[in-house]
Formats: sequence, C-alpha cells, structure tokens
Amino acid sequence: MNASIPMIFDAQQRRRQRQKLTAGDHDILLRRSAEDIAERVIGMTRDFDNAFIFAPDILEDLFSAELKDKIKTLHFESSNRLTAKNPEDWSFTAETYDLIIIHWELHCVNDLPGSMLQIRRALKPDGLFLACLPGGDTLSTLRQSFLAADSQTLNGAIPRIHPFATLQDLAGLMQRAGFALPVVDSDNLRVRYDDALFLLRDIQNMGEGTCLIERGRHSLRRDTLMAMRAHYKDHFSDPDGRIYAYFDLLYATGWAPHESQQKPLKPGSATTRLADALNTTEIKISD
Repeated sequence: MNASIPMIFDAQQRRRQRQKLTAGDHDILLRRSAEDIAERVIGMTRDFDNAFIFAPDILEDLFSAELKDKIKTLHFESSNRLTAKNPEDWSFTAETYDLIIIHWELHCVNDLPGSMLQIRRALKPDGLFLACLPGGDTLSTLRQSFLAADSQTLNGAIPRIHPFATLQDLAGLMQRAGFALPVVDSDNLRVRYDDALFLLRDIQNMGEGTCLIERGRHSLRRDTLMAMRAHYKDHFSDPDGRIYAYFDLLYATGWAPHESQQKPLKPGSATTRLADALNTTEIKISD
C-alpha cells in the first residue's frame, strides 16, 4: 500500500504540469490521454503477461517505454484508419489477453456495444480493459460555428461533426457488455488556438475527419469556411482574441468477471444501521 503512494503523487504532479494546454503539436491530446492510460496501468498492483493495445502508431513508443515493466508480451496494432483493419471486426480469440487497451478509436465504430462485447470476451477471467475516447462536449463550439455558417451560406445544416457518447452512455455500455467493477470518468480540457483554421488543421492531422458516411452533397465551400471562422471568433474567443475549444476525454475501466472479485452484498444483509454510523437519529417515513 505504501509503495503506491509516491506513484500516485507523481501522477498528480504530471497532471498539474499538463493542465494548461496550448495548440501547436497536433498529437497533444493523443499523448496526454495515452500518458494518463499508462499511469493507470502502472498504478495497478499486478503485472500482465499478455496485452493488446490498439492506438495511433505515434503512441507505440510511448506505451512500450512506459509499460515495459508491467507487461511481459505486448501486441500493438495501429489504429490509423487509412491502413488499419476495420476496428469493429476485432477477430479476437476468446480469453487471450489479460490486458486490452483501446485508445481513441471507439468513438468512430458503428456497433459500439458489439465491439465492447468482443473485447470483454477476449479477456481472460479477471483481465483488465482500459479505453479512452473523445465524447461529451468535444468540439461543441466548432459544431455550433459550422451550423451558423451553413445556415448563412447554404440555407441549411450539414452534419459535419459526428455525435459523441456521453459519460452516462459509456457507463451503460460497460454494464451491457458484461464488465465487472466498471468505472468511467472524464478529463475536461479547454484548448486555445490562434484561429479556428488552426483547430481544423490539428483535427485533420490527427486523422479525425468526420465519421459520418453521409455528409450531404455539398463540399466545404470557402465562403462557408470563412463564415465559420468569423462566427467562431465572435462567439468563442478570449479577451486576447484567441479562440478556445472543448475536449472531453472519456475513460473506461472494467474487468472480465472472475469469482475472486468483490461482490455486492445482498439487500438486507447489513449488520449496522447507517444512523448509528453517522451518530444521528433515524427518522422512519410512514407508508
């Protein structure tokens, strides 16, 4: 127990050091979230014999270096959409891995419940699943600016940014897939850019174009782009003129069921009253 305290303290320090984000490198969000995932694995009190990581190829060195002392055999597969396989067809063999990490890709699969079920079945009993994906209010300011620009220049709206899952959605999916002890949390970030065009550049360089199959018959016209840029600056900028964007990074943690895991107590099995624990008077409510 005591050995884990310095590690947790260091992780908190690193999070504080990364708290203020600025634009520049397009992979800033990928690396931040990958470091967070790695910290969670390092914080576990067990090691892993056989692990599978599905993530952008620029993160292979990071995961390999950070987790070299925790994982005996690491299978890494690139999630770059131009070269990778369909992420919904995992082709896993049942009960193969004791650790599976899916970084950043689950927000773009069509059958998310089916994908998570495949992942859970691929874990050995008491195997660990970790995932990070953008969700919630991610790019909400860009979405609003495009809607305003489309209405101004095209007299209609085009779905340019695909829907994102919420934290509640992710929690329900974890339970539906049969994960034991599921936990979901989020990291809410506000990133500043000189201009909305720099935000679009970073999104493109990350390979994060829209995942919608149908985006309408209109390509992105220059007048629409300029109208979006102006709306963004007028409505979502700081006093110094720099614009900001929100990114909600959702994290999921779950285990393949095993008989050794904690089980909830049966209703009515408590031997101590809550009122006694709180040193207060119990007030009964009549039927």
